[in-house]
Amino acid sequence: MSLKGRITDDMKTAMRARDTARLGTIRLLLAAVKQREVDERIDLGDDAVVSIVEKLIKQRKDSISQFEAAGRDDLVMAEQAELVVLQAYLPEQLSTAEIETAVAAAITESGASSVKDMGKVMGLLKSSLAGRADMGQVSAQIKARLAG
Repeated sequence: MSLKGRITDDMKTAMRARDTARLGTIRLLLAAVKQREVDERIDLGDDAVVSIVEKLIKQRKDSISQFEAAGRDDLVMAEQAELVVLQAYLPEQLSTAEIETAVAAAITESGASSVKDMGKVMGLLKSSLAGRADMGQVSAQIKARLAG
């Protein structure tokens, strides 16, 4: 079953269970998927849906940090609940050791020798690690390896 199909099934399950918080988040995700499909006139595959999920997760994390700074614990809790629902649609996350191995292999493959070559390494890793690793963490590891 495709990821989009799984999300649709989860929406139906949430509707039957009258789980309004989960239902709202899933509807938001499906609306973002549908919007992109309409805009680009294509049927999105799993990779594209994962990128939308990642974008929504990043938005939630940014909102959480802003709400925490403002002292709005009620909004922080709501955003964290949405974050949990969205994270369920990401593929299994890689461990730190697996990310380090991938970074080392990409540095070797690209022949990168300094921080200036970071773009080459990120280009190699972006497609293979998309959805499976926090790209901010990957970027930090690349920078640490190339700087050191």
